[in-house]
Amino acid sequence: MKDFKEIFKGVIFCLLIAVPSFFLGDIAPVVGGAVFSILIGIIVGAVFKQKKEEYRIGINFVSKKVLQYAVILLGFGLNLQVVLSVGKESLPIIVSTIATSLLISYFMCKWMHIPEKISVLVGVGSSICGGSAIAATAPVIDADNDEIAQAISVIFLFNVIAALIFPTLGDIIGLTNKGFAIFAGTAVNDTSSVTAAASSWDNIHNTGTAVLDSATIVKLTRTLAIIPITFFLSLYYSKKKSKGSSSHKLSLKSLVPSFIIYFILCSLLTTIVELLISNGTITGSLASTIPLFFSFMKKVSKFFIIMAMGAIGLNTDIIKLIKTGGKPLFMGFCCWIGIIGVSLLIQNLTGIM
Repeated sequence: MKDFKEIFKGVIFCLLIAVPSFFLGDIAPVVGGAVFSILIGIIVGAVFKQKKEEYRIGINFVSKKVLQYAVILLGFGLNLQVVLSVGKESLPIIVSTIATSLLISYFMCKWMHIPEKISVLVGVGSSICGGSAIAATAPVIDADNDEIAQAISVIFLFNVIAALIFPTLGDIIGLTNKGFAIFAGTAVNDTSSVTAAASSWDNIHNTGTAVLDSATIVKLTRTLAIIPITFFLSLYYSKKKSKGSSSHKLSLKSLVPSFIIYFILCSLLTTIVELLISNGTITGSLASTIPLFFSFMKKVSKFFIIMAMGAIGLNTDIIKLIKTGGKPLFMGFCCWIGIIGVSLLIQNLTGIM
């Protein structure tokens, strides 16, 4: 009972940060609610140090468990059939950009002696889907709060730059509407910034929501990479632990975290149910209610990520974050430039531009 009360107090504390951050994210989507939540969490944690320690159990619950729940609910935003059928044309570019970012982060980790977990988070966040990919990967590699905050900060900076300059850059290069949709969907890290960049292009070129719709599908296709990446990382870190400890044995649970399995199941459920609606098997009020439920779950997922980022902000050592920020920032820049170059190169080679 005591633990429940401690958890409850910490959850309420994090909610007080998450609610304003959620609305601020809607007002300024280029920044996003997750970044606002981390920043507010860092400030509140610095000002109310005693309260933060008093609510430590609940804050840790939010930063770990609620973050996993958020990843599970992300599955309700993934109709695998639609994503694969519409996004398959961009798949070679997506695979190439993801591989580029991961390779750059790997070699820079070795070359510049950047902590491995920060390198993984920056590489995955840059190549897949920003904050969501970091949220999915962090529990798998057992990253601490400072490492998560560091990676989110790096991704945020290049999100904002991309959203601001990509429409102009696309015009300078001479991208078509289709080319810019793929460019934005593959070379912008976070969904909110993909939306901002694609919407700006639509407004400039009077294309309605055509580019936004296409860029969103490309972005969702990238999101699918969470599944193989987290599985590989689970395998790698489980083997690493088993070598370092005779008591640690490989098991299905250690190889595939339960929250990733639930994420996949939610994606499959969404795919099957929406297929049944589209072919007329599910009709009537149920056919209109289920998509609303899925949409609501996506919003809950977004809110949970924001809430978890607030908890991570509360636990972040701002002095350490500033002192160690230079190398991860440079790594993020290199990953970003690599992704941009590969996305445009392959588009040029395949004639999509």
